[in-house]
Amino acid sequence: MKTVRRRACHLALAMCVMVSWSVVRAQVVSVPAPSSSVAAPAAPMAPIPFAPAHHTIITTPSSPDAWGGQRTGKEPTRSDRVVSYTIDARLDAATHQVAATEHMTWRNRSNRPVRHVYFHLYLNAFANDGSLWFTERRVLTAHGRSRGNAVLKKGQWGWIHLQKVQQDGTGLTWSFVHPDGGPATDQTVVRFDLARPVPAGGTLALDIDFLDQLPRVVERTGWWGDFNLVGQWFPKIGVLELPGERGATQVRWNVHAFHFNSEFYADFGSYDVHLTVPSDYTVGAVGHQQGAPVQKDGTITYHFVQGDVHDFAWVAAKNYRILDGSYTGPGSPVVAVRVIYPPEYKASAAPTLKSTIDALGYFSRTLGPYPYRTVTAVIPPYNAQEAGGMEYPTFFTSEGYAKIEPGTLNQYESDFVNIHEFGHGYFYGIIASNEFEEPMLDEGINEYWDDRMMRSRHEDIALATPLMKWLGIVPTLSGFQMERLAATLRHPSDPLAQNSWDRLSSTSYGTVYTRTATAMHDLEERLGKATMEKAMRLYYQRWRYRHPSVADLRQALIDGSGDAKDVNEIFSQFVYGTAHIDDRVADIDAWQVLPKAGVTWKNGQPVTLGSAALDRQIDSQQAAWKKAHPAAAKDQGGPFPWHSMVTVRRDGAPVPETLQVTFADGTRKSVRWDDDRRWARFDFVEPSKVVAAELDPKQQVYLDANKLNDSLTSTSNGVAARRWTADVSVVMQAFYSMLVTL
Repeated sequence: MKTVRRRACHLALAMCVMVSWSVVRAQVVSVPAPSSSVAAPAAPMAPIPFAPAHHTIITTPSSPDAWGGQRTGKEPTRSDRVVSYTIDARLDAATHQVAATEHMTWRNRSNRPVRHVYFHLYLNAFANDGSLWFTERRVLTAHGRSRGNAVLKKGQWGWIHLQKVQQDGTGLTWSFVHPDGGPATDQTVVRFDLARPVPAGGTLALDIDFLDQLPRVVERTGWWGDFNLVGQWFPKIGVLELPGERGATQVRWNVHAFHFNSEFYADFGSYDVHLTVPSDYTVGAVGHQQGAPVQKDGTITYHFVQGDVHDFAWVAAKNYRILDGSYTGPGSPVVAVRVIYPPEYKASAAPTLKSTIDALGYFSRTLGPYPYRTVTAVIPPYNAQEAGGMEYPTFFTSEGYAKIEPGTLNQYESDFVNIHEFGHGYFYGIIASNEFEEPMLDEGINEYWDDRMMRSRHEDIALATPLMKWLGIVPTLSGFQMERLAATLRHPSDPLAQNSWDRLSSTSYGTVYTRTATAMHDLEERLGKATMEKAMRLYYQRWRYRHPSVADLRQALIDGSGDAKDVNEIFSQFVYGTAHIDDRVADIDAWQVLPKAGVTWKNGQPVTLGSAALDRQIDSQQAAWKKAHPAAAKDQGGPFPWHSMVTVRRDGAPVPETLQVTFADGTRKSVRWDDDRRWARFDFVEPSKVVAAELDPKQQVYLDANKLNDSLTSTSNGVAARRWTADVSVVMQAFYSMLVTL
């Protein structure tokens, strides 16, 4: 998660994007190799193309054998380890620089030789205003709020400098390329021209010396004071996708530039990393620490190893504290859980540990056992919030509070952020979707599962001040209610399946979280909670340690639920489309069914009844009934039935709805409206008339943009149903939030 959200203002955090660069071909800026690099140019051949920069929505499921096929658990390693990194890194705490050497091996999974390889140099996004990241930020910060707004001054920029690249001892040349178009000044993707091609099925080994300058914390990475979060810090090879994988029809490089709102995508592999820092610094990292750290000459060196992951990040901070715990659950190893925190946020340490352990249990029970031996949570210091709310395999950053009281908004925010960032360990970490192209598979589906967990804990958003709590007034809002309020349901701009950069605005990008969670909530209401959980377990089992697409999620939900109709409807309308829902109760009409004047037939003879005689007959029958029922209120029965007609209107996409009507005598009836008519009328002939009508009485359709028009009353009769919707709750929330500030 790239957002550190305040759930009370909620997801108005919306990061966004809408870059439409006209240049899709790769632009190349050559950089001469160091003087020792003398590799001869390779023979020309048709290059392997890049994955599309735009039109990235995938509707065709991947091949069953994509990424080597479904993992059964009987393989020698959990994932198909395509790449391995051995890195030795040393932090200069005074300059916030990291000097490192990297030995990388990579296996060519394709059936053709590879003469050029492409690497991400993510830190160069923070090198200057000419990067794609800053170029997009200038546009996007004008269209909504986002994190990543820090202004970098002299001495605060960040970069990664390649010092030497060798293939089996031979120096290589490199060039900066632009797979998505964008400014020629962007240097976040680099091409290495190999001295010798990597044959089909062959292995490439590279040795890379590089120097990092960490930026002042700007987004996901950087320093503040003696705190250093080191993320996206090493040269990382792109992903070579094969036909049948994530919509690919040919071998292609998926190696997008670092967009403002995008996150990451990489092959599974193994990491063996040595980290040397000042001896008085606390260190945490991805993976399992190997033995005791080694001290020498005022430094301390830590050794971390982790297999079957696709990234590595670490933290080094002075005077930080550690709180340890553990988790034990069926199918999982004993998991060492660690919280690393600054002294000023001691109050957050224990709640962070507890919610992380709780999340280990919930995700293990509902999706699959947690497979790794460690989880490390880092709480950044004050003034480094941009480093919070970010995930890496077995390692995440959260946010800190000076004070957390049970039942407060702070507790909800703390718990939700911890659970959300841990949850990424499943959806970003183990399932490993492409966060560049399909952010809904990570941010959105994870947000949905997090809201489910909060619901299972009966933990809602408390909207009360201390005075209100003392008075016993504690209004709450559920996580799913908050999601729908921030989901821009009236006028969605982009399909949920859209990539992270081709978006109208920051608000539109924010709906990756909120509208996905809302759509999945509504799908769950249609399928049933147990069926939805079964389908999601299938998705996890089928795609763990692989890289699914949105189309693969859809297929797993269909296969797991057996309900293609509802799954396809949600996906076509909201995942692949921009439909909106707004069903409403338009009118209630009611009249008594009285005897009619005119000719009727009785015993084969015509009987004529005039209006005067008819009135006398009606009055007589009503008087007799009233005498027999002296306690009956007006409109609550009589000698004649009532004919009521309820008209409903549809101003958006069709969705199955329940219409519940309440009669004057307090009885109720329900009917289904599950066709695609733009309007419908429902007739009821009963002893008393309809006084209230309500669509979705159980509050299951959260995608409906306006819940206030779902109900209508024809009278102020106190028996009629009263309805408190999420839309009313948000008005209350705004009021109480105002009180909090006073």
